Amino acid sequence: MSGTREAAATPEDLTRLFVERANAGDAEGLAELYAADAVLAFPPGSCTVGREAIRTVLEQLLRHAEEPFVQEELLPTVRYGDLALTSTRAADDTGGRVQVARQQPDGTWLRIIDRPEIRAGR
Repeated sequence: MSGTREAAATPEDLTRLFVERANAGDAEGLAELYAADAVLAFPPGSCTVGREAIRTVLEQLLRHAEEPFVQEELLPTVRYGDLALTSTRAADDTGGRVQVARQQPDGTWLRIIDRPEIRAGR
């Protein structure tokens, strides 16, 4: 992970950092929020596996984003040891967004599973 980017100290930080990096157009920084073997359920109907493949998908997403990303309402996090289930209420009325994060040996958190709901046209 880059020494210049903020790491997620809590599972909830991942959502905030995602929005900040997306709005900065930082696909590499977005990819750093995911474990090397993470799974992203995007584009809709498919799964993207691995940080590099996720970075490529996020580059495409950022290229086609028509509006800024917004901080969405965080729902309560559920933790089980070094795993955390995080979710937000989607600001674009597409339902909820759900992620599973894993705490790393250094205490930071990375997404291992991400299932966003993105409205059509994004």
